[in-house]
Amino acid sequence: MTSKKIDNAFIMAAGRGTRLMPLTKKIPKGLIRFKQSSLIANGIKKLKKYIKNIHISVGYKGPILAKHLIEQKVSSIINTHNKGNCWWIFNSIFKNFNEPIFVLTCDNVTNINFKKISDDYFKKKQPLCMIIPTHPVEGLSGDYIFKKGNIVQNLSRSRESDIYCTGIQVLNPKKINDKIKPADDFNLLWRRLIKKKQLYVSDIKPKRWFTVDNIENYKNLKKKFK
Repeated sequence: MTSKKIDNAFIMAAGRGTRLMPLTKKIPKGLIRFKQSSLIANGIKKLKKYIKNIHISVGYKGPILAKHLIEQKVSSIINTHNKGNCWWIFNSIFKNFNEPIFVLTCDNVTNINFKKISDDYFKKKQPLCMIIPTHPVEGLSGDYIFKKGNIVQNLSRSRESDIYCTGIQVLNPKKINDKIKPADDFNLLWRRLIKKKQLYVSDIKPKRWFTVDNIENYKNLKKKFK
């Protein structure tokens, strides 16, 4: 029986971070310096206050990042080099993982109440996937959310609404495997979930949220989160 608390989180950190060159020429995006440590260490530190088990995917410059993650005492490290960002849901040990799991990206910097989101997920009767929204942030692009109640009707990068995706979500890998055709990319997975009316949006938004996608974002991050 699933407990009323989410005990697992998965941070996706396998990407090349090409728009952050030359910062990512020798190191992966997750190791970019932030607050006397790294982007990913900052995220892990915040998660550990609430989440028991933290799992990370590595790819680009994987051995360098894995060494850093071992020092952070994460629960597991999965190599998804040259795979899509949701490949791990259908092809790794998580395929039969029948519990909700927080999913984040290593470039998210946020002040978020994980307990409130967890409570909201169980209140919504544990959907296959629930995305966490935020109000649009100046200078950051995103997938705008169109919904009816709490069920997502559409996601769009060209048509705007008052909320868009943070890249943070709660999902159950086993339930997704049981009902959804495998996908390598979250954009495709979300479309398949929308078609089956299985993509939900949370009522909880982060107090603050930012993402580091390019050099300009990184400069702004250091100003916003001093």
